[in-house]
Amino acid sequence: MRRGLLVGMMVFCATEVSSAQCRVDKTSNEGKLLAFYTAPIVFSMATAPEEMRPASIRIGAEGEYIPKPDRAIEQTGACFTQKSEHTSLSPVFGRPRITVAGPFGFALEAAYLPPVTIARATPNLFSFAVSHAHHYATGPLANGTTVMFRLHGTFGNVKGAITCPRSQLQTTAPSSPCYGTVPSKDTFHPDMLGGEVAAGFSPASNGLSFYAGAGANRIDPHFQVGFTDGNGNVDRTEVVLREPAVRAALFGGVTAVVKQILDFGAQVYSVPADATLFRLMGGIRIR
Repeated sequence: MRRGLLVGMMVFCATEVSSAQCRVDKTSNEGKLLAFYTAPIVFSMATAPEEMRPASIRIGAEGEYIPKPDRAIEQTGACFTQKSEHTSLSPVFGRPRITVAGPFGFALEAAYLPPVTIARATPNLFSFAVSHAHHYATGPLANGTTVMFRLHGTFGNVKGAITCPRSQLQTTAPSSPCYGTVPSKDTFHPDMLGGEVAAGFSPASNGLSFYAGAGANRIDPHFQVGFTDGNGNVDRTEVVLREPAVRAALFGGVTAVVKQILDFGAQVYSVPADATLFRLMGGIRIR
């Protein structure tokens, strides 16, 4: 997503700074890429729904493989000279997380991913959630059924060379994209808020629970270019959606609890319009 800058344009202090904002439709390739890379960062539930004992704590982590987007949507052209983007900075994504249970089935969740480089991506992300779970001991939903309502959000950024990685730099055509010797320093902001509802079912007292649910995410991602070309011209173009988009989500998974202390789980999380993810979770419970 790098626009070629013409040689010979006016230079201020030997540097020209381009900081325009490019607003794109969600159906454009740029818009689809923004939405695609928001999906893996959604702060989904870590375990099957359950009513945790008040003041109990769960400390855990999650990880997932990030699929590559369709090569067709990596061909950008709405904001810049058309070129193929190097968007796959890291093949995996993971984060630590903590859950603190409150009274009456409420719980607070939080996660922070510090700016530690993984592959070629450097995240700095904060996520949070508020949930309420109710276990049905009687009535039509009895026999181990728990229903959870949950609100979540994620804010922060991921930095990396997306528009002009080292592999795409060139020094022969000043008017073509990625003319220079230093990779770009781009920033992706996957800001979002979401809500979901899920039902979990424990068929026996062996610590195994299955669950499924649905939700919607209001995403407002934006992307900041950071490239200085061989002539000292700086491109800081910001790519944003014309308006926040709403994405439906479906998910399901299984959680196994061992001796009420350890838990392990797997989850399929799908945003049908963008991507489907497979996540692995694990945690330690302090009661």
